[in-house]
Amino acid sequence: MKIATWNVNGIRARHEQVLAWIEREQIDIVCLQETKAPRDKVPAGLLELEDYWSFWHGFKGYSGVALLVRKSVAPEQPEFVHPPFDLENRIVAAVVQGITICSIYVPNGGRNFPAKMTFLTEMKNYAEEAHRNGQPLVMCGDFNVAHREMDVHPKERAVCTGQLPEERALLDDILSNDLVDLGRKMAPDDDELFTWWAPWRDMKKRNIGWRLDYIYASGKLAKAATSCVVEKETGTSDHGPVVATFDDKRAGIKQHAIAAASKPTEKLEQPGLGL
Repeated sequence: MKIATWNVNGIRARHEQVLAWIEREQIDIVCLQETKAPRDKVPAGLLELEDYWSFWHGFKGYSGVALLVRKSVAPEQPEFVHPPFDLENRIVAAVVQGITICSIYVPNGGRNFPAKMTFLTEMKNYAEEAHRNGQPLVMCGDFNVAHREMDVHPKERAVCTGQLPEERALLDDILSNDLVDLGRKMAPDDDELFTWWAPWRDMKKRNIGWRLDYIYASGKLAKAATSCVVEKETGTSDHGPVVATFDDKRAGIKQHAIAAASKPTEKLEQPGLGL
């Protein structure tokens, strides 16, 4: 099974790239961020993917997240929900085969740092509750924090939002709830592992970037992970997709043979702001 996350920086601008990527990689659970579009503005090709249940949680021009779940891993449409701390359409979650999957877009914090810290604190509380209840959890998305010094190219290191000790400490707190950073688990010593590059001066080509996009998985699931890679060359977003692959049997995942449906993948009403 594959779980992937990608900050697309505008779904309308990159919908063809996203469709091609899903098809090429055969992704089972797709988490998207910064979609910048309400459901009625999402291109039809994505809304009408017959093999997926999907939920689009966004509004025009800013923020927004989406979660797509292949019907072979979820024969019945999952319930898509938003935790109470949802702000500006930044999180959607669903339970798939007993595992809670979240697509998350943490505020940048440049304009409102306290709001970012509140959001990260609520993520910590959410992870704590899941761990306390024995609920397997996968948190995917753009967390807008480079967790360690090695997660930022030396030329980009600074005392600034996204690299502050208090932000990094909250990621430590989140991970302390039996969660594993799969990207770092698979490449513990790679100091050139980045997921975001400023869109100027050939930063992406030169690989001068930050690691901001993560897949955090509960311990048992993390043990079933066989790879977690950044697809730096995929698409034209300033972020690269992160794709994790799991051994189905070890993760307890069942694949089902599902006939293609002829109806749209999404029937739920889109909520507004969570706070």
